[in-house]
This record gives sequence, C-alpha cells and structure tokens, in this order.
Amino acid sequence: MTDTQEVKDLQYGDNQIQVLEGLEAVRKRPGMYIGSTNQRGLHHLIYEIVDNSIDEALAGKCNEITVTLHADGSVSVQDNGRGIPSGIHPKAGIPTTEVVFTVLHAGGKFGGGGYKISGGLHGVGASVVNALSEWMEIENCHDGKAYTERFERGAVVRPLTCIGNTTRSGLYVRFKPDPEIFSELEYDYTTVCNRLREQAFLNAGLTIVLEDQRDFESLSHSGEIIAVADEDSDASTNRVVREEEQAYNKFCFEGGIKSFVDHLNQKKHATTLHEEPIYFTRESEVCLAEIAMQYNDGYSEMLMTYANNIHTPEGGTHETGFKTGLSKVYNDYARRYGYLKDADKNFSGEDVREGLTVVVSVRLTEAEFEGQTKTKLGNSEVRTFVDALVVEKLGEFFEENPTVAKVLVEKAVGAMRAREAAKKAREATRRKSVLESGGLPGKLRDCQNRDRELTELFLVEGDSAGGTATDARDSKFQAILPLRGKILNVEKARLDRIYSSVQIIPIIQALGCGIGDEFDIEKLRYGKIILMADADVDGAHIQTLLLTFFFRHMRELVDRGHIYCATPPLYKVYKGKQQRYAFSDEERDEKIAELGGVGVRAERYKGLGEMDKEQLWETTMDPAVRTLKQVTVEDAAYADEIFSILMGDKVEPRREFIEKNAKYVTNLDF
Repeated sequence: MTDTQEVKDLQYGDNQIQVLEGLEAVRKRPGMYIGSTNQRGLHHLIYEIVDNSIDEALAGKCNEITVTLHADGSVSVQDNGRGIPSGIHPKAGIPTTEVVFTVLHAGGKFGGGGYKISGGLHGVGASVVNALSEWMEIENCHDGKAYTERFERGAVVRPLTCIGNTTRSGLYVRFKPDPEIFSELEYDYTTVCNRLREQAFLNAGLTIVLEDQRDFESLSHSGEIIAVADEDSDASTNRVVREEEQAYNKFCFEGGIKSFVDHLNQKKHATTLHEEPIYFTRESEVCLAEIAMQYNDGYSEMLMTYANNIHTPEGGTHETGFKTGLSKVYNDYARRYGYLKDADKNFSGEDVREGLTVVVSVRLTEAEFEGQTKTKLGNSEVRTFVDALVVEKLGEFFEENPTVAKVLVEKAVGAMRAREAAKKAREATRRKSVLESGGLPGKLRDCQNRDRELTELFLVEGDSAGGTATDARDSKFQAILPLRGKILNVEKARLDRIYSSVQIIPIIQALGCGIGDEFDIEKLRYGKIILMADADVDGAHIQTLLLTFFFRHMRELVDRGHIYCATPPLYKVYKGKQQRYAFSDEERDEKIAELGGVGVRAERYKGLGEMDKEQLWETTMDPAVRTLKQVTVEDAAYADEIFSILMGDKVEPRREFIEKNAKYVTNLDF
C-alpha cells in the first residue's frame, strides 16, 4: 500500500464491534446470504472469509494471506493481521470473537472506527460461513494472546479459550461446508485461484498463497518448488507441480492493476497498441480511485470495475464516470487536432472503447451497493470524481504522448466509420422489412403464447433438423428457427459485417431486442433461447459461434440467464421393441448391460435430422425429461480469454489450448 493509500490506525477494541441483529434465518434461507447452495455458493464461503483478511490489508495491518484446501474437504484462511479483540463485548456480554462468528451483522465495519475502508460492508461474512459449516475452528492471535474456539453448525461447542502468550498476530479460520446445506462439496482449484489472483492484483504488494492438499497431502510443504517468473518483473508465481496439476500458487504484484491489465491482454493473446498500460490515480477524503487501461487491435472491450475490492459486474457510478470522461477526452482531443471536422459528429462510447482493456478500482469509506450481492455501485459522488480524474489525467497523457494519442484516436475514427456503415446497413435492411417492428424471419415457426416468461426459441442447426423440431415441438410455447450454414465469426468482425450477415439477421429479428446501442432487454420475445445442434464437432463449432455472438453483442442475455444449450443423445440402444437413449459412451455401455448385453444394438446418431419427431421430443425438447445446460459467465475475464483464443485470429494459442484440454474431453459439453 502506498503512502497516499495508508489508513490511519484508528482505535480498534471490543467496543468497536457493533451488533445489529441475530443469525436465526441463515440456515433456513442460505440463498439470501450467499446466492445459492450449489458450487457457486460453496466458493462464496471462501471469499467471505478472505474478504475479511483483505479488509485488514486495506487497513494497512496485513500483508500475507494463506488459503488451504484440505484433504478432508475443509478450507482454512490465515492472515497476519491484527486478529479480533477477544475481551467481553460491552453490549453482548460474550467474548467479542464469539460475537463476530455467531451474530449476523456484527463486525468492525459499521462506523465503530475499526476500518476506514471495507469490502464486507454487510458484515455477514464470518457468521454466515459459520452457520453454513458442519464445523469451524478458529485460532485468534490478538494483543499478545492466542485464543481458540470451535463451532458446529453455528453453535459454540468449545468456548473461547486463551492458550497462552504469542508474538504472532492474525486470524486462522478453518471450516468444513455442511453437506446438509450444499448440493456440491468439491472446490474447483482454478476458480479459487483466479479469484485470489484477482485480489492480489487489486492490492499491490499483498501476498496471497493458495495451497491444495486434497491430492497432494503426502507432499505437505516439502514438494519440489518450481519458481516461475512472469514476463512482468513485478509479478511472480511459485508452484508445486505433480502429475501436471498445480498444488501451490503464490501471488504478489507490486504493479497492482497495471499488472492486472497486462495479464488480461496476455491471456487474450492480444496485440497491444502501446507498450505500457496508461495508469492514473487520485485520492480524496472519502474516495480513492485507480484506473489502468491499454488498447489492443481487437474489436471487443473488457471493462472490469471494482469497489472496495468487490467485483461489480453490473457497473455503477464508477463505470459511468469512466465512460463519460473517456468520451469527453477523445472528442475534445479529436476536434482540437482535426480528426473530427463535422460539428454535429462525435465519437460514441463504443467507438472510443473498441479494443480497450481497463480496470477501474475505487475505495470508499461509505460504499453504497445495490443489493446483497453487491454487483452495482450506487454512490453518486463517485461518478463526478472518476469523470474528472479521467478528463484531467488522460487529457494530460494525450498531450504528452502525441504518437500514442494519434494511434488511439485513429482507431476510434475507424470504429466510428464502421458504426456508420453498420447504421446504413441496418437502415437498408429495415427498408427490406427485415428489421421492421413486428417483422419476423420467414423461416421462423413461431409459438402461440406471447408471454415471454413462458416461451422458448430453439435455434436449430440445418433445415432438416429444423423440420423435425417443428413437427416435434409443442407449438403453444416452443418456437423454431432453423439456421443454414455456419454463422459469421463475430470475434473477427465489426457491426457493419454483422448487419449484412444472412445468418445473423434472422436471429436478431426473431429475438426482437436489437444489438449494440439499440439493445433493449425489455423487447426480448422469448424467455429461453436454446441452442440445439448436432452432438459432433461441427455442431460444437456452430454452438461456439452462436455463444460468441451472444457474449459479444447480447451479453445481457447471458448475464440474465436466457441462453441454454440442448443436450441431444449420442446413441440409441435397443433390443427388439425395447430402446434406451445414451448421452455418453459410459451411459451407452450401461444401457447395453441394462438390456441384457447379447443381441443389443447401439446406433450413433449422426445428427438431429436422423431422429423422428417422437424421439427428438422425448429426448431433447420435452421439459419434463430433457436436460438443458444454462450458459452462465462466472468469470468474465476467463470467458473473454476463451472466446479470444478459440475464435480469434491467432492460430498458435488455439492449438495450444486444444492440445492442453483435449484429454479432458469425453463429450462436447457447454
């Protein structure tokens, strides 16, 4: 943490831990507190505890955090912060440490003076994790004393006990998620690793260690350590490597969010337009803002925003301020130096953000988040603060670096011309009645119901499969749109080409919500958009092309959970009049055994068109028995990387990705 970021060491004692309410409802309604009880909610438990340690780092009292995934399914988080005050709480009448772990909305972040800046503003972290754990043990080192306590399903089973003097300080929390609560109990190493790496980027100089002992228990800490230095001199990662898997990662990035932007562009294998990320920062009494940005030669933007280290995927006032300030700088500079001559013409926001990778991070004393999940920042003063910062600092950068400014402004000019060409193509298409209000593509077999929440649109590969699907469907609520040929790869195309694509225009027309600056989720005609393609390589390619289109140009449909992939069977297994369907090679073998083995035949479907309407309905389209896979984006940066690799111009990264991951594929799965 720099001198300008350093927070004064305010008085931090038992009376700074304030109690707001009880903990009764957590186990009954866990989704209200952690979002879900699937793997996403499972990972959220780790993040809640880590966020508390991050808050200690923001207070300038912690510089190392260690997260361990243990072989018994438990997780531990240890920091070298101040620990928790352990005297008797003046209002609760029980040890303050116990208050933090057993009472909802208890913590040092509600104006008591313990923290100036905190991500855990709802204060539910420690107590909710405790309530949703089969057991939790803590070791708390504070003010020269070490204490331990054990809980089971939120209740104290071993009271807080002082075990002696210590020279250490900090908190160790180990918990095991409760199988009575969670449907999944297996932590994904990559998911946790990505989250912790992100936090290390956002907190320059903070060291975060992740160790996985589940498959490497015998190694303990004595395994071979291989030091791997990133190309950036300020970023390093240490790993234990065994059987091509990672067991240990250590993250520390002195470059902070500048290193983050470097990392994002390197993962996308993008060609950058200027050597170093542009970085600027400013601090006031109530807000600290940091921005790092770098352009590449691609067409998609990646804007990552954070408030008090919390990712805000829905943006908010800090994102609005950045976008507004960026447009002002570009338009003022371009008009001053003759890039824009028409007084009525300005760059749009999309023009100036084409190919931009940017991280915006703000820290506030009183952050206002919209909703429990904290996905959108609401502080109105942040918009003007960030806007002014961008206008001043980026404006200065352009004046001091005219060569870079020229390259970036000329890219924006190219984007503007493509946008104008797209507008003309769109208007020309409208004149042909393709995008007129109410106009629908000729091949669309629409459904009878007009209630969006009850309807679904199948995007089906090929006319043959489209015909079968039309015969198989329930026309009350299921619409069919056959797609002919592989659609345009939008990763390599601007909007003007999209509006001239005979494969994409019918999709835009059928959905009704537009794309780009015309996108309006309220005009969406169907609640579910289901991609239904053959279960082979060509079908997978078509699904990837469609997913790329939705991710890049109708991202809100993905974010709101409207996109699904159908799961047609791979095999028909039959003996006489008995038949079964199998969705994998393993299931095929199970069905063969189920029908008696001898005389059983298994036929591989070559495509959807090979099934008759009854088979397609009962395996793939009937809501009572079908399997739909909802497309979600848990990690936008990772999704952006994958789409860039798989659909981008560069062949070598794609080959490396396929070679690395092909061995894990037993069936094409989205």
